[in-house]
Amino acid sequence: MADKKHGSVMVVGAGIAGIQSSLDLADSGYKVYLVEQGPSIGGAMTQLDKTFPTNDCSMCIVSPKLVEASRHTNIETLTYSEVEEITGKAGSFKVKIRKKARSVDVDKCTGCGICTAVCPVQNIVRIPEKFEEEPDQRIIETDRIIEQYGSVRSSLIQILQETHSAFNYLPETALRRISLRLEIPYAEVYGTVSFYKAFSLEPRGSHIIQVCMGTACHVRGAQPVLDELERLLSIEAGQTTEDRLFTLETVNCLGACALGPIVAVDGEYHGNMTLSRIPKLIDTYAKRD
Repeated sequence: MADKKHGSVMVVGAGIAGIQSSLDLADSGYKVYLVEQGPSIGGAMTQLDKTFPTNDCSMCIVSPKLVEASRHTNIETLTYSEVEEITGKAGSFKVKIRKKARSVDVDKCTGCGICTAVCPVQNIVRIPEKFEEEPDQRIIETDRIIEQYGSVRSSLIQILQETHSAFNYLPETALRRISLRLEIPYAEVYGTVSFYKAFSLEPRGSHIIQVCMGTACHVRGAQPVLDELERLLSIEAGQTTEDRLFTLETVNCLGACALGPIVAVDGEYHGNMTLSRIPKLIDTYAKRD
């Protein structure tokens, strides 16, 4: 049997290299202090989809190591921490580590992420002043929609869809009203909205213009069509005109490749789009208001 190791080791950085080094040292009998300045271990590899050159799933590789490192009796993980001072000499170091405040009780934390969704620093939804409406009007309309579907948790998606249609986006006032009436934590309502791309937290125009940028449409001139729309509307893709009449978006596919380039306005398809037809297209929908 190998002799039991004595002393301890500090590993700085809890990426895949730091985790593997910690596991190797811990398995050899050393006490390991794994220091990471971020709130969790894993590093950049947890943000990747696949790894080069085998295209293996990155999380399939790193996840078992994350679990093993967190459970290993010889590894003490110090996340959200920074090394401030190192004194001593080889074989006998003293290290001063500063642990940053988390504003949560680490012993009670389950990693659910709800606190992140409602963090007052990172997740403030601000509505531009030029788009402000009377809060009472929002609440009245939201209450009407809630009464239509019922104040029950199972109606959340339908209520969000109807509210989105009414305002053309989801105002924070409406989300908080829905949270209150349905007795669902605001973090859960906000999380649902941010998960589905069909919902927008920013004000949108009365008419939504979508330009297909799929391969078939791209080779047939989708980019010049998009450039012309941006020029005429004086906005870029993803923005709304100042009069809140049009919102310009790009999509990967509209499902009618044979008609490319395609522009959809409020769900109405306009195929084989040319630059000369764009002014008339904009004027047609502008006159509807």
